[in-house]
Formats: sequence, structure tokens, C-alpha cells
Amino acid sequence: MVALVIQLALVFMGGGGAGAPLTDGSTSVAVRLWRMFSFFTIQSNLLVLATAVILMWRPAHDGRFWRVLRLDAMLGILITGLVFAIVLAPQIHLTGWDLVASTGFHYIVPWGALAAWLFFGPRPRISWGTVAAAFLWPVLWLSYIFIQGVFTRWYPYPFLDVTTIGFGTALRNVTLVLILAAALAGILKFLDYRLPALPRAANVNRAGRH
Repeated sequence: MVALVIQLALVFMGGGGAGAPLTDGSTSVAVRLWRMFSFFTIQSNLLVLATAVILMWRPAHDGRFWRVLRLDAMLGILITGLVFAIVLAPQIHLTGWDLVASTGFHYIVPWGALAAWLFFGPRPRISWGTVAAAFLWPVLWLSYIFIQGVFTRWYPYPFLDVTTIGFGTALRNVTLVLILAAALAGILKFLDYRLPALPRAANVNRAGRH
């Protein structure tokens, strides 16, 4: 939440999105806001924030759509953290508030969300149907990015920038990320049925079935 507030302030001051350096001052605020919320990083962090708030209110919350949303939040934020650390961090050198926001988005939230899921769950919640449905959002996001890029020639990440690296290379990079996502989904599903369930959530679930 803190990183999001900082990033919004940077955008209104003339910055980019999701930890991008202050280089977008020539564009309008509306364009900078649209770009900010187009970042997979921002969308993943928003999903984590939304699901965390719901779990604070109702720790045993459940439902088919909820399970997909929760898995999307976990997959999205883990991909955000891993891709940034492996691919993007070596290419950019942020300072000041950009660095603060980026640290929150790409390090604190991803590994904090993973720790919370490992310790508190709730579980079990992940089936193969949930895994399949969870890939709808990333595929729609990728489709949107490539389609809008045809008209705007703007891409949120260098490894997707068709104008610079070509569509073939961008498609290869997407395939690698989707393979990573599939591996992470498999790991989360495996752990979901083998780690102990949160006692409070389990008790609420049992009570709800009576």
C-alpha cells in the first residue's frame, strides 16, 4: 500500500510506473496513470492487497472465483519478484523514492505474500481447475499489451518490447515466463495439499458444513 501511494505521487510528479525512473514528464498525467496500471507489477500488487484485505476480514473466505483470484495474486506477485530480480534489476538503476517504491513492489510484497501463504494459507484451495482458470488473467494481460503496443509502440517491460527486440524474441520471452508460471503453479498446488491447514479456517469450514 505504501509503495502504491509513493508510485502514484511519482506519476503525478512526472514519473513512470511500477518503479520506472522519472523519464515520462513529457506525457500527460492520464497517459502516465494508464501506463502505471498497465504494468503487471501494479496489477499483481493490487491483487495481493485486495485478497489480503479480504482474508483479514474473513480468514476462511472461499468460493470458486475466490480461489482463482487468490492463486492469481500468488502467481502474479511471485512472477513479479522473480522476473524483476533475474531480468530487470540488472538493467535499471533506481534512486530515491523510485527505489523505495520498487523495493516494496518487487521485494517486500512478493516474499511477504509468500511467507503469509506458507504460514496461514488458507488451504487446501488449489485444484487443477483453479490452476487452469488462473492463467486467464495473464494471457488476457499479454494479449492486451501486444495489441495496444501495435498502436502506441509502448511496452511496460524491455523483454516485451516488440519495436526493439522483435515479435519472435518477445514471444519467446513470454513463453519462458509462462513456463515459469506453470512451474510455480504446480509447486503451489503441491504445497497446498501437504502443508497443514490454518486451524481457524479449518474450524470455520467444518462449522459451515453442519
